[in-house]
Formats: sequence, C-alpha cells, structure tokens
Amino acid sequence: MLTGLLIIVFLSILAHTLDLMAMKWIVRGLGDIWVVIFVIVFQPEIRRALTNLGKSSRLDYLIREDIEKVSLEVSEAASVLSDKRIGALIAIERRVPLEAYIRTGIKMEAVVSSDLLVSIFSVYSPLHDGAVIIEGEQIVAAKSILPLTDHPDLSPSLGTRHRAAIGLTEETDSICVVVSEETGKISLAVGGDFFGDLNAEELQIRIGSMLRA
Repeated sequence: MLTGLLIIVFLSILAHTLDLMAMKWIVRGLGDIWVVIFVIVFQPEIRRALTNLGKSSRLDYLIREDIEKVSLEVSEAASVLSDKRIGALIAIERRVPLEAYIRTGIKMEAVVSSDLLVSIFSVYSPLHDGAVIIEGEQIVAAKSILPLTDHPDLSPSLGTRHRAAIGLTEETDSICVVVSEETGKISLAVGGDFFGDLNAEELQIRIGSMLRA
C-alpha cells in the first residue's frame, strides 16, 4: 500500500512539474481509487483505532464489591448453563464503549444476576440468540450481534459464538464468556485470545482480575 501511494505521489509531482494534462487526470483518478482501496483493506484496523479513541474511564465508578458481584453472577450463570448444555455468549464492557453493538440487540436495564442470565439463554426465551452485553453492573442488551473474527488459524471446531467472542475482543477491550451447547465447556475471550475449558471458579477469578486491571 505504501509503495503504491509513493508511486502516485511521484507521478503527481511529475505531472504538475511538466504540466502533463493527461497524466494529471489519470493521477487524480488513481488517487480517488487508492483512498477507497486503502479504507477497504484496512477497515478492521481503522475501525479499531476509531473505537480506541472512544476509550473512557467508565469502569472507574465500579467499586470492588460491584466487580466481585458481576464476576460471581456471570460465573454462576455460566456454570448452570454448562450443566444444562445451553449455549450462551456474554460480553462485559470495560473501557471501550460497546454502544454500537448494544444498538443491534434488545435494550434492557436490569441488575446482573445469574438467574436472569440463565433465563435469557433458555431455549424457550425469545432473547436466547445473540449476545448479552453487560455494562457496569447492569445487563444493558440481549440478542445483540457481535462481529465475527476472520482469523485464519482458528480451529474449525469453534462455532459462531466462539468466533463472535474473539471478533469482539479483537476490536475492543471487552471480556467475552462463551458456553458451548455441544460440549457444555466454558470459555473466555479477551484481547483476541481464547481460553477454553474453564470451571466456574477459574472464570470468576479471571473476570474479576481483568475488571480490576
């Protein structure tokens, strides 16, 4: 991309120096096309950079008790869902706002509780598809759509929930909890990394540690 841009700049300078009208017209067209190509090719990086500009200190008001409550309720819900082989995807916001993904789902205003999370992901619930998003100590959305990762080295055994969890954490600093409906295994995604086969206690410790970081 850099080489192409340098060639266009060189041709532009040459065309203006020698006053070559035809080349000026061609370079102008190439410049417009190159901008579009640049945006398309680097769309994930540009989106990630813009998202990071929106970083805030929204977790600063979360006191230790709130963090412990959120990590406990989420881990307990994951344990119950795991035992029942019910699939789930839970995204926990940290400093990068998830408003864009909240808007894709059904907005809620409910204090985080394991019972509510289990009921949301019940197969009889109209909200069980998609992700639940937690902001602070509140569930702010359900049935939200998250971006899927396009990482080429992921195992083909990972389903849509796992790929969505990794995709969101590649673009934001959020924490994603996944429960597999096929195996019942609990997994955690953060920073684009994936940690599988966790128990409830390990999950609680990891969530609490990352929320305090």
